Amino acid sequence: MYQANSNRYQKMIYNRVGRSGLKLSAIGLGFWHNFGSVDPFENQKRIVHQAFDLGITYYDLANNYGPIPGSAEENFGRIMATDMKPYRDEMIITSKAGYEMWDGPYGNWGSRKSIIASANQSLKRLQLDYVDIFYTHRPDPETPIEETAEALDQLVREGKALYIGISNYSGSQTNAIMKIFNDLHTPFIIHQPRYNMFDRHIENDLLPVLRENHKAAVCFSPLAQGLLTDRYLNGIPDDSRAAKSTSPFLHKEQVEQTLSKVKKLNEIAKQRHQSLAEMALAWNLRHPEIACVLVGASRPAQLVDDVKALDNLQFSADELTEIDHVLDGN
Repeated sequence: MYQANSNRYQKMIYNRVGRSGLKLSAIGLGFWHNFGSVDPFENQKRIVHQAFDLGITYYDLANNYGPIPGSAEENFGRIMATDMKPYRDEMIITSKAGYEMWDGPYGNWGSRKSIIASANQSLKRLQLDYVDIFYTHRPDPETPIEETAEALDQLVREGKALYIGISNYSGSQTNAIMKIFNDLHTPFIIHQPRYNMFDRHIENDLLPVLRENHKAAVCFSPLAQGLLTDRYLNGIPDDSRAAKSTSPFLHKEQVEQTLSKVKKLNEIAKQRHQSLAEMALAWNLRHPEIACVLVGASRPAQLVDDVKALDNLQFSADELTEIDHVLDGN
């Protein structure tokens, strides 16, 4: 039976989520890849064990994560029901609804019907009574924002979620739904956007809104699907995501277009005595609004490397300027 590392909380950093009482581990484990029905279950357990042993307390899931959709939650539920059950109260477990999950008009987007049904299904797969944070995965252009907000509020009132989050909302959309949450007294505390060195759209749109309203962010894709690592410095490995023509998230042309910048960024990382991935994670965390960055892992050792980013989170003004010059193509 798994026994957690007794020293797991000594090195991890825990950041407060805005003005809420909640803190998140600065590194969180994402279940978008590597935890589906096609992935070895024993390896999944080892990854979760390693994460917890490193002090990672944030575990990010969604109804449709797999493949097949739902299988990541099912597998995590099996792990929670056995190995991790004694540690449930030391973990922040999240899920989401909003992307296509089942056939017909109710398995997608942000209607009350879809959100409530999806949350109930997720709790069954996770074998949990509640999740710590439940997110709407994306804004729904056809459902009144009040309906989505009220459905999320209902989950809290029913004891199925402790806090509420939103994901992929713009700054203006965040302001709009936040006003409703405030009126309802919903414990909305966090936003989950995409953010990395190659995708900085939230800096002038979303982050000022979060800052002004004392909310926080947990960011996904901080390594740009592997571009901001040493994975592609010497070409595209045959077993990489970019080599697979079926991948909609990363393709050969992206690697080729960014390679020059990646090599320059890697040199800056070396000067900081970090790997490129460590620097990229630290760069995300330089914003006080960003409480946590999500990493994926196909093997436990990757998490050990990712957590090393916390050894050097400080950037000099010259380093930030040099990074900006590289990213701007100068």
